[in-house]
Amino acid sequence: MAITRIITPGVTDDAVTLAKMAPGTDGNIISYDASGNPVAIATGNDGQVLTSTGAGSPPAFETLPVGGITMADQWRITASATDSGADVLDANWERADTDGLGQIGSAMAVSGAVFTFPSTGYYYVTFQAKFAQGSGDQRYCHVYILTTTDNSSYDAAAEGSMWFTSAGDSGTKYGSAATNIIFDVTNTSTHKLKFQRNSEGSVVTEGDSNNNLTFATFIRLGDT
Repeated sequence: MAITRIITPGVTDDAVTLAKMAPGTDGNIISYDASGNPVAIATGNDGQVLTSTGAGSPPAFETLPVGGITMADQWRITASATDSGADVLDANWERADTDGLGQIGSAMAVSGAVFTFPSTGYYYVTFQAKFAQGSGDQRYCHVYILTTTDNSSYDAAAEGSMWFTSAGDSGTKYGSAATNIIFDVTNTSTHKLKFQRNSEGSVVTEGDSNNNLTFATFIRLGDT
């Protein structure tokens, strides 16, 4: 009677040494693909880290996203103007550049009243205006941030207000109004903004080339 032998092939624990493995590429890491087969992860670049690419996909070496604030910019009005009613601020804008004031990253661009962003992203935008009124009755002053997402139609996205409360006072009265938004700039060609002031009567909107009196701040918070 013939005897059948059943041989179970196998490799004992710790039997495969580095010398028995097939040659590879310096820096490659062995992983498994979606089918469970061994796969070599391509060598990354200096500074990259190994990250998960999700279920069913081998990990990969990737560059970490840049952290922190990558853009911060300030602009101000350099000359005072006396107005009444609603007026868009379309002149005398400059980047704040004195007394140690600085910026981070790329600058905003302005043409007339229209501010254009240097890149897409979420931006924190603030606008503050300083007002002065001589003798007269009580006056209100408003500030607005006007936004567009089609490079055409502008709407008031935020409003700030202040009131002169010393009616009949013969001296000059001062006050400031401010407001802010977080603006999702998904397209720099269509997503833009303007700044507007509005007063009940004749009021001075103050500006200065050496001091932030009426000014705007732009800070990029992150990717859209």
